[in-house]
Amino acid sequence: MFFPELSPLAHLGIALIFVWSGFVRSGLGFGGAVLSLPFLLLIDNRPLVYLPIIAVHLLVFSALTLWQGRANKIAEPLTPTAPSVAWPYLSKALLIMLVPKLIGVFGLLALPNHIMTGIIFAIVLLYSLSYIFDKPFVSKQPWMDVVLLMLGGYVSGTSLIGAPLIVAVFATHVAREQLRNTLFALWFILVSIKMAAFLWAKVDLQLLQHSWLLPCAAIGHQLGSRLHDKLLQTDARIFYRWLGIVLLFVSSFGLVSSLI
Repeated sequence: MFFPELSPLAHLGIALIFVWSGFVRSGLGFGGAVLSLPFLLLIDNRPLVYLPIIAVHLLVFSALTLWQGRANKIAEPLTPTAPSVAWPYLSKALLIMLVPKLIGVFGLLALPNHIMTGIIFAIVLLYSLSYIFDKPFVSKQPWMDVVLLMLGGYVSGTSLIGAPLIVAVFATHVAREQLRNTLFALWFILVSIKMAAFLWAKVDLQLLQHSWLLPCAAIGHQLGSRLHDKLLQTDARIFYRWLGIVLLFVSSFGLVSSLI
């Protein structure tokens, strides 16, 4: 059930990281991979071990969140509310992202571990600077929407960490109260494509590891759901800045280590 080559302390660290992953994913609607994968790779430098686990978690908790949103809407039929998912814009964005996504997926399967790890740390380093200096990726022009969605699709295909690029576009076109559920619907579709590629390439999906890592992510998911309600009512910039500082140190150390 556990990773036989890792120490008990390493297993504890992995468990805590997956609690953190579920917390961030549920609280923000994105970031479960980008804010956990760097920490996992510092413990065990094997992206293709952890990406299938993260992908399954994304499928499970995306479906759960969308189901809960639908159940809440059915429970309050007299309350006039907008659809929880912005399907028209989601469909439009998927058409732009699909080809870069597929290119990224097959690039992941072809690249050696150390190169893939270096790319992941470099991307996370860039994200961390945007958080620290409060300069998030933004899109103000239709052509920039296309560029960011294509880049986000490609990065998502390689490593599941394209969320900040994609969110930069969706946040300008989707209402704030619809954004999280719309992103979860997008993650479900994109990850389904990635899982199909894993199955085609006969990548080990680490199914036994889900018996102890899925409950860890579930704990984080419940805690993050409470965070989400508060973030809707507050300015989250301070939260992102602290995340950026932590990610800067982690990604810098990881990038240097992968190059040595």
